[in-house]
Amino acid sequence: MSLRHYRFRRGLVRANRVIAVSEATKRDVENLMGVPPDRIRRVYNAPDPGFLAPGSTAAAEERQRIMERYQIHYPFLLYAGNIRRHKNVPRLIEAYAVVRDQLASHPVYQDLRLVIIGDTISQYPAVRQAVIKSRVEHMVRFLGFVPFDTLRCFYEAAAAFVFPSRYEGFGLPPVEAMACGTPVVTSNVSSLPEVVGDAAILVNPDYVFDIARGIREALLDETLRAELIRRGRVQAARFSWERTACQVLEIYKEAAG
Repeated sequence: MSLRHYRFRRGLVRANRVIAVSEATKRDVENLMGVPPDRIRRVYNAPDPGFLAPGSTAAAEERQRIMERYQIHYPFLLYAGNIRRHKNVPRLIEAYAVVRDQLASHPVYQDLRLVIIGDTISQYPAVRQAVIKSRVEHMVRFLGFVPFDTLRCFYEAAAAFVFPSRYEGFGLPPVEAMACGTPVVTSNVSSLPEVVGDAAILVNPDYVFDIARGIREALLDETLRAELIRRGRVQAARFSWERTACQVLEIYKEAAG
């Protein structure tokens, strides 16, 4: 056991209460760290309220201006988040390459691109190698971190949001995308099924062709797209920081008592 792991576990075991951001995280704290279940409380995270605000004509004009600034004039898939090994970005790139080939003659998606918002790729050679190996160097764009208003515009403009992470404590980006009315494709593991409910297409993150299958369904099945958008807004509205704060306050009172 590493020193870091030992210190982390010692802190958890000594705590009167441990707050977990999902049922999946709660199970991990119990099973991997040995914390008694009666000390663990689940309190969900929530998206920034700005993602839940309704759009307007002015917002549509701002979105168009931002898309022009970034020279986005094509349909695109979006990934937003850190680039870490468990985020599974190389398989996302490989799945995108598969879908792009399959839709090469499609009237709407023949010029489909992939936009990745988050870290730069300089520290992640596996991501760069996936881009080169898949021969999509000119179709994948890495934008680094962007301001909140810009991020929201990219969520709203994306044809679909794809998040094939292998592990999440909660998983905010899919909820942010759903709040913005964007169809979501995400993993069927860890906390993600719990967080997205029935409002997203679930895929096996270990299989490129299953990720590609989910992307195709999100793009091509218009009935499913409309249902995902409707369910997504409802699901995202389940999470709020006001509710979270109230639950945390009650846990503080419980622990103090």
